[in-house]
Amino acid sequence: MSLFDRFVGHLFKRGDMTIILADGTVRRFGSPDPALKPVTIRFLDKGVPGFIATNPHLHAAEAFMDGRLVIEQGDIRDLVDLVRANGRWEEARVTLRGTLRNLIRDRLRARVQSFNWAGRSKANVAHHYDLNDRLYDLFLDADRQYSCAYFTDPGNSLDQAQADKKAHIAAKLHLKPGLRVLDIGCGWGGMALYLNRVADVDVLGITLSEEQLKVARRRAAEAGVSDRVKFELIDYRQLDGTFDRIVSVGMFEHVGVPQYPAFFLKCRDLLAIDGVMLLHTIGRLGGPGKTDAFTLKYIFPGGYNPALSEITGASEQARMMVSDVETLRIHYALTLDRWYDRTMAAKDAIVALYDERFFRMWTFYLAGARAAFLHGNLCNYQIQYVRDRRALPITRDYMGEAERRLAEPPLS
Repeated sequence: MSLFDRFVGHLFKRGDMTIILADGTVRRFGSPDPALKPVTIRFLDKGVPGFIATNPHLHAAEAFMDGRLVIEQGDIRDLVDLVRANGRWEEARVTLRGTLRNLIRDRLRARVQSFNWAGRSKANVAHHYDLNDRLYDLFLDADRQYSCAYFTDPGNSLDQAQADKKAHIAAKLHLKPGLRVLDIGCGWGGMALYLNRVADVDVLGITLSEEQLKVARRRAAEAGVSDRVKFELIDYRQLDGTFDRIVSVGMFEHVGVPQYPAFFLKCRDLLAIDGVMLLHTIGRLGGPGKTDAFTLKYIFPGGYNPALSEITGASEQARMMVSDVETLRIHYALTLDRWYDRTMAAKDAIVALYDERFFRMWTFYLAGARAAFLHGNLCNYQIQYVRDRRALPITRDYMGEAERRLAEPPLS
């Protein structure tokens, strides 16, 4: 038995996996599992097994992107689901051996990978968010919410879940008419426009993406609220002023571990003494870790998903008081399922925008991210901060009341 056979045989215990080698040899692994779809893949040249074995996380993706690994039964979502289901985070053996050494190693690696000074941050953002606008129209909801949705019912549509996400976040901000709100990492402006519409607040949205800025400003003008919802191309580190509320959705993943203390110190400086901040970010279950090679190379250079301890450890230094924490465990997997389905339905349009290789890369990215939230160590954290312990009601009842009041039909 070859080294590759032993490796794959050890990997696939759950689910029905068939591999057809370039010479036609068929290898079958695992056992049928009703929760997992059977998958058959074919290697088109004899070098694929060795190529994948040298760096499985990156080279399996590149073999698929380059058409050297083709899927004959199932699709890339089924394949990645099967792989990740055979190593679920909850089922890993827990041991203290090497824990301190591993912790130090992972912390150092995360710091090196995500050292994002201002110039590098802008370049990293452009790499992903300045792609062709049409791409995002093809797989996102009508409001272009490119972050985890909130499913009050797992059967809800993507548009409904994204509308509910905005209401869920707005409720935690405890908004009142006339307040001044800062949206750090405002995307295409959907959250800022929503907050103004439902809560009668003034919003400044900031971004490092020139393409997002154009769209956000156009949307504010079309809504007739450019005087109250403004957007600027500026790094948070260069911003001055005082805001009653700060919201940041899906931006903290790009800050970088070395910049965490400075980020929270800046937020404290910008936030009024009686203000409220809501941070919504992809997070990591367990302790610090590292960003996988595929994501760093092709999707989010400089990106890092933090452990809760890394977030709160940095915010404690700035005396930002954690007033509420919620862990969204499954919601992003449901969101990514919808994005994946929409991407598959738009294959011809995406290939026309880019090419087949880009399409395969994008589907691998969505499938891999979905599996990481479903089986791996990723989740979403919503962390509410205050500077003064008296800034909010002493029970959480106000959140539910506001969420019901703020809920509205999705955009169409």
